[in-house]
Amino acid sequence: MITREDIKKVLHNYNKFSLSIGVLGGHSALDVCRGAKKLGFRTVVVAQKGREKVYTKYYKTRGDKGIVDEVIVLDKFGDIVKPEVQEQLRKLNTIFIHNRYFWVYCDFNKIENEFLVPIFGTRTMLKLEERNVPKNQYYLLEKAGIRTPKIFKSPKDIDRLCIVKAAEALRGYERAFFFVSSYDDYVKKSRELVEKGIVTEKAMKEAVIEEYALGAQVNFNFFYSVLTDELELMGTDARRQTNLDGLLRLPAPQQMEVLQHIRPKYIETGHFTVTTKESLLGKIFDLGEKFVATAKKEVPPGIIG
Repeated sequence: MITREDIKKVLHNYNKFSLSIGVLGGHSALDVCRGAKKLGFRTVVVAQKGREKVYTKYYKTRGDKGIVDEVIVLDKFGDIVKPEVQEQLRKLNTIFIHNRYFWVYCDFNKIENEFLVPIFGTRTMLKLEERNVPKNQYYLLEKAGIRTPKIFKSPKDIDRLCIVKAAEALRGYERAFFFVSSYDDYVKKSRELVEKGIVTEKAMKEAVIEEYALGAQVNFNFFYSVLTDELELMGTDARRQTNLDGLLRLPAPQQMEVLQHIRPKYIETGHFTVTTKESLLGKIFDLGEKFVATAKKEVPPGIIG
């Protein structure tokens, strides 16, 4: 495991007056670059071949336009851990901002043990989004006293509408979702998905069966600063998912007809801003504060950012 002392040695050789903010080319890279440029930092995007044009052409810094100063193009995102790529990043005095892409396309163990580049945030915490590791997100939420939908450990216990989340066979980082309301329903639908090659038997054994909570869905995007010990709510949004969004725009009779031929998919294609009643903000901040406090205790030094 790369330690804080290891990173301190790297930072000792950095030019603190010429730092670059680095990010993997996807997900929220442009948001990060825009914020970094606004604060006077140089930016570097590590892109995958075939996806680099967005950064090398359309958002490349040129005069008073653009927000991407440097682009490192790799055959695949996972190559970021190669020694020569790390050396490029260190020469640019890079502080790396991780996002979901970083942990989807790169190996957790290699990031923790081989990626000798300073990362903004807690290097070891992102893997806790995975459901098969100790002290994962469900554990932290429970410890924090944050209410979550009930988790069913066995499909035989299903007694209400549930959503089942299992890793896809082809894209293990994406999940296949399906709804069930009984054990028989679970057996039938899971068997169909396995037979069609959408999920594997192994994935079904590791699947999460979660009570489906009806209600308005809103993402609350927090930022916690260890420098000021302050928690900020940066924004509230909701997801656009394909092909679900298209289905929901159809009248109910047409939805039923379409569902005879097409299986719903829940792949994220974007987000849109939503507003939240101010009367709820106190409760929302309380959830964030509980999570920050629990993370400090359970996985020190806790969440950063």
